Amino acid sequence: MNKFLIHLLSAIAGMTLLMGQAIAQVYPDRTVRMVVPFPPGSATDMAARVMAQQLQASLGQTFVVDNKPGAGGSIAGAEVVRAAADGYTLLFSSNSAVASNVALLKSIPYDPMKDFTPIAGIGENMLVLMVKSSFPARNLAEFVTQAKARPGKLSAGYGSSTSQVSISLLNKLAGLDTLSIPYKGIPLAVNDVVGGTTDFTFVDLGNAMAQAKGGNLRAIAVTSDKRNPLVPEWPAIQESYPGFDVRAWFAIVGPANLPRAVVDKLNGAVTRALAQPDTRERLAGIGIAPMPLSPDKLQEFMGSEIAKWQRLVKEANVQPE
Repeated sequence: MNKFLIHLLSAIAGMTLLMGQAIAQVYPDRTVRMVVPFPPGSATDMAARVMAQQLQASLGQTFVVDNKPGAGGSIAGAEVVRAAADGYTLLFSSNSAVASNVALLKSIPYDPMKDFTPIAGIGENMLVLMVKSSFPARNLAEFVTQAKARPGKLSAGYGSSTSQVSISLLNKLAGLDTLSIPYKGIPLAVNDVVGGTTDFTFVDLGNAMAQAKGGNLRAIAVTSDKRNPLVPEWPAIQESYPGFDVRAWFAIVGPANLPRAVVDKLNGAVTRALAQPDTRERLAGIGIAPMPLSPDKLQEFMGSEIAKWQRLVKEANVQPE
């Protein structure tokens, strides 16, 4: 490589760095749209709204939540992938859009590891097996007995990859035969259990606590590897079926090739927000434990989660759609 080319490449690299720094100094100077892959009322939606308020206060610009449910989050993911790499269209994602769908769908319109820029980790959540209050089971053993007495008769609604795999994994480990019905979001699946159209579902912890308090649904057990301190009376499924551990998580990503200075500015704002007691309290109220991650750590985490969900989907005998 001759000296002229070396100097030219160095100059281009320097100009790119300066441009990125200049963009970051004024970013954001207009409204930022955070695309959410699930409907209003879902855990992803509620967490996005908490963080949108915090980022707006920190960065001085409006952050709007735009719900684009469908295809397990892939519709929202594809929209963000196509957006300009300027930081004004972001994906507030659960594990579905950037990890689980790789295993659950035969094809998705993007490569999560190549087509997104990781920005920040947000938090982690568990799900809760819930039935209508009139359902004749008050614990997991009784639920399994009821299901085995009616093979192929009990129906379960799922509104995310986490709830879908939870149903299938419980079927396998407990030897159950239940019918799974897809919804565009967990709140829609909850509505049908309350209405008696379906028999059970897996609900994100925040909504589960609200439903249990309201008396509409009864909690049977949680999907994490141990009980949650917010509801220590709710056992973990793993206590009866070792190896059962299915959790959801949330993160912010953007289109590929976002300027690093913009990424760092957003990550810094998220990290500061997650350190604030009021933010942590609001997230805890919807069942979410903070999970701050740097962009580089989030990239590593996404890669490990893709491998984890491929294993989980295989263990649960879920056939890709």
